[in-house]
Amino acid sequence: MRSSNPVFSRRGFSRDNGYAGFNAAPQAGGPAAGNPYAQTPPGQNPYAANPYATNPYATDPYGPQAPARAGAMTMDDVVSRTAVTLGTVAVGAALAWVLLPVSSTSYGLAIGAALVAFVLAMVQSFKRTPAPALILGYAFFEGVFLGVISEMYNSQWSGAPFQAVLGTMAVSAASLLAYKQRWIRVTARYARIGMIIAMAFLMVMVVNLLLVAFGIAGDGGLRDFGPLGAVVGVLAILIGCFFLTLDFKQIEDGITYGAPRQESWLAAFGLTMSLVWIYLEMLRLVAIFSGND
Repeated sequence: MRSSNPVFSRRGFSRDNGYAGFNAAPQAGGPAAGNPYAQTPPGQNPYAANPYATNPYATDPYGPQAPARAGAMTMDDVVSRTAVTLGTVAVGAALAWVLLPVSSTSYGLAIGAALVAFVLAMVQSFKRTPAPALILGYAFFEGVFLGVISEMYNSQWSGAPFQAVLGTMAVSAASLLAYKQRWIRVTARYARIGMIIAMAFLMVMVVNLLLVAFGIAGDGGLRDFGPLGAVVGVLAILIGCFFLTLDFKQIEDGITYGAPRQESWLAAFGLTMSLVWIYLEMLRLVAIFSGND
């Protein structure tokens, strides 16, 4: 299954019929379904199932199968890169919180930082190889944006950012638990249905933004601070959880199928984008339920 996450969509970590475990290891003693290193029938290219194996068939269609590549991605690689990326987000947010007091100027700087982060994210998404400088640059500018926005929310709803962080951690942990327990199975059908819902949601939000900008829909339209805004916020968080499960699946498959170690930067990038999405929606939801607007 190709990922619907733009970070992984060019990587091919997943398989339509594969469903690996976090602690899965290549099976010994013969072929096995979903194992890209298992023996294949005579005349069939054994590298067709594994995008990370060295492919001697490019020059010799009858060449021998290569062994599993060294320097493959591990869970430790993913955890360490994710920690570095999220730490960079935190540093950018802390600097913005301390150095940029709440004002129209700081809000403009936040929008500018968000645009820079968006451009860096798009550049990395379309690159064939991960660039740590781009990923960390995205993380820093995204952090600046989050720092300013969080400070603005905190000035009106005291403690909202802290509650949003706790909520993001709780939702992420619940998503990981549901994935590991196989309560959620990330299949091709699951990904297609989820992406249709996510794309429809984004299109509705763009239309809503235009209506609000032209004064047709007042008080934020679907994104107001009333009950309707709360319902939309919960739906947005659920979509963020959907993207998290795609991230988990891609990481799991990348480890199982022997993705290069550098791909762990992409895993960190994808997780960071999903967590930022959930945090922003959680921040808004906390403000709605605080009722102090």
